[in-house]
Amino acid sequence: MTGSASAVHNNNVLVQGRGIHKAFGKTDVLNQVDFTIEKGRIVGLIGSNGAGKTTLLRAMLGLTDVDGELSVLGLDPRTHRDQLMERVAYIADVAILPRWLRVDQAIDYVDGVHPRFSRERCEAMLKKTNIPAKAKIGTLSKGMVAQLHLALVLAIDAELLILDEPTLGLDIVYRKAFYETLLGDYYERERTIVLTTHQVEEVQHLLTDILLISKGRLVLNGTMDAVSERYTEVMVPREQLDAARAYKPISDREVFGRHVLMFENIAREQLRGLGELRTPGIADVFVAKMTEAKV
Repeated sequence: MTGSASAVHNNNVLVQGRGIHKAFGKTDVLNQVDFTIEKGRIVGLIGSNGAGKTTLLRAMLGLTDVDGELSVLGLDPRTHRDQLMERVAYIADVAILPRWLRVDQAIDYVDGVHPRFSRERCEAMLKKTNIPAKAKIGTLSKGMVAQLHLALVLAIDAELLILDEPTLGLDIVYRKAFYETLLGDYYERERTIVLTTHQVEEVQHLLTDILLISKGRLVLNGTMDAVSERYTEVMVPREQLDAARAYKPISDREVFGRHVLMFENIAREQLRGLGELRTPGIADVFVAKMTEAKV
């Protein structure tokens, strides 16, 4: 990886990448990706399977080498990984906790290896759950393992929290509890969060920013407020369809006999009169941009 902490000039920027490129053989997994993540934001890194999300996260953690300039917390992730991991917390999959450990032993272990871990904080969070301290992790449900994992991670005084599909395989009750705990911690402490998930609808209310990635390329990068202003959906009656299509929608689908068209960077004033206007959800924007990227 080329580049270093010199890539960051703005003190408010926590992560910055310029021209990030990664290839496996002849396949570009990341292709000239430019992005910044500012302090105190909750960033959704969204993309289909194989889009390059996990590779980008692993590069930020110093777990994989990339070409281009990448700085995390003012550090080069590859050459300063030990320093970086004292200030970054990471959840890749709730299943990675050793099944043979007891809950209290897992707390002992993290307490012994991480200088910024607070046993008090972890135990306080676990008291709000039904997880027995002496239970083996292997006997816990997936939801309980997720709660334990989150408590262990949130008890670390980390500036950057990276979550890669943290609720994979959990039912909706545990997913909701997971994100409520995460959001409560975010407002209580000064953190920056980068999150990937396939349950886009469930997290869009949490996000302040979004990065949409398709086939290794960043196809959308902005704040949620900017995205809401940038995209408009119109439910168009058949008699207005030709007039609406003249504005070149980025998606056009039929729902219950009416067409729903999505427009990018078209002023709402121009679209009024063509049908019923609404702000699309992130999942709808995601599908539209992914479809557009394939054309």
